[in-house]
Amino acid sequence: MRKQSWLSRIMFFLNVVLTIVTFIAYSLPFLAPKAFPFLSVFSLGLPFLLFLNFFFFVYWLLQLKRYMLLSGLVLLLGITFINRFYKFSETNLPKETTDFTLMSYNVRLFNLYEWLPKDDVPQQISKLIQDKKPDILCLQEFSPNELVSKSINFKYNYTKLYGGKNKYGQAIYSNYKIIDKGEIEFPNSSNNVIFADIVKEKDTIRIYSMHLQSIKISTDIHENIDEQKSKFIFKRLSEAFTIQQQQAELIKSHYETCKYAKIICGDLNNSAFSYVYRTIKGDMKDAFEEAGVGFGKSYNYKYYPARIDYIFVEDQIKVKQFKSVDTFFQSDHFPQITRLSLVLENK
Repeated sequence: MRKQSWLSRIMFFLNVVLTIVTFIAYSLPFLAPKAFPFLSVFSLGLPFLLFLNFFFFVYWLLQLKRYMLLSGLVLLLGITFINRFYKFSETNLPKETTDFTLMSYNVRLFNLYEWLPKDDVPQQISKLIQDKKPDILCLQEFSPNELVSKSINFKYNYTKLYGGKNKYGQAIYSNYKIIDKGEIEFPNSSNNVIFADIVKEKDTIRIYSMHLQSIKISTDIHENIDEQKSKFIFKRLSEAFTIQQQQAELIKSHYETCKYAKIICGDLNNSAFSYVYRTIKGDMKDAFEEAGVGFGKSYNYKYYPARIDYIFVEDQIKVKQFKSVDTFFQSDHFPQITRLSLVLENK
């Protein structure tokens, strides 16, 4: 039997360690952040772990060594996680008159506090809405803006605002009649969920617009990183994910009592590999996984294609097209747009 080189022995050892760490990461969506706050942070690194496993698979394959089966098995078992991170093919089913479109967008208060060096953000967002013509529009981090209000034209709307002089909150606009509306309040948080029941032809659909606990870490946090800053990041992430767990469980308990077909959209502030994502999504379909392509990037982070905004739909609703407009830089988030159709009437 041919003796292994020292390099092969080291690489195989690293491969085994990577396999163990990856399987731990696979279990994180099933572990409550309250019980494992430190571990929950590692769910953000799962795409990187999958990339490393792919590297080892190719490395051993080129050497025609059976060790490739180790990372091959890891990738095979994690196929659903891969689809949440990257889609190789896009779905764009034919349009029908019964289709309807929904846009979800965290507008960051229309640049009220001038985070972006631009003075035409409200105008650009208004133009996008006019161009895309969504039938339903959900806006997170919404702030009343006279220019936007005058330029977008919807028959019905529900807005929930907080604050004093500079108000903020969420808004749902609809071309279909809203017959009921409400809010899910989160304890000790400025974040919340609003919902509206809309009537489309003979069917009633409940639309949830969510904005979960923000992590409150700047996008330039990676600069000049040291041990102290690393500890700060882990602490902030752990605290936010723990709060998000409670918020996710409140959302789930609320929508489980709803008899209508449901759509849940908005800013989750967490990855598709998290306990929070799994709790809210439940048995619903992720519109990006159903019809998107590429990374589905929804947050403007320079070094990582972060997807933290989602649109979930129930089985009664078919996803016919999905697009994340990641070329539209008018907020720290990107608009999510999907074309849908009802499969069955509500009973």
